[in-house]
Amino acid sequence: MKYNKIIILKNGVECCLRNATENDGQLVLDNFNLTHAQTDYLLTYPNENNFDATQQSQFLKEKSNSENEIEIIAIVDGIVVGTAGIEAVGTKYKVRHRAEFGISILKDFWGLGIGWALMTSCIECAKTAGYIQLELNVVAENIRALSMYKKAGFVEYGRNPKGFHSRMTGFQEVIYMRLEL
Repeated sequence: MKYNKIIILKNGVECCLRNATENDGQLVLDNFNLTHAQTDYLLTYPNENNFDATQQSQFLKEKSNSENEIEIIAIVDGIVVGTAGIEAVGTKYKVRHRAEFGISILKDFWGLGIGWALMTSCIECAKTAGYIQLELNVVAENIRALSMYKKAGFVEYGRNPKGFHSRMTGFQEVIYMRLEL
């Protein structure tokens, strides 16, 4: 799936949103490791990443060639500052109408509108791909993300009080949210 859009951030700086390609493997891997070290709200820790740059490049090549999945990167001044993507829940008839959404942004770029832009871009791509429902998980304490998702129309459909087991804070409640497209 292909995507390309230029936006202006809240600080007046230009940001390019585009689908990641095979050539972005190392940059996306570096971004993953940094963003996952900066917050305790993401699923994995940097040392749990099983990909190397070659494997990341292959993953991005597959997403770029996919008709119904995508990984979008946000680039500011040549730096990958955020990533977001949609992935099919499955290929079986009963679940092929559903996709999962994930996002991460470098901490220095929080609050500039990148999260909203990446999220709405993924929603647009999910609609184009023919999905009927977009799903995500969010840590209940992640008030900023939760607020953004609610503003976009995501609704809560369940909670898991021990959804994540954080190395730093113990158990974290995870909220399951969905958006009908």
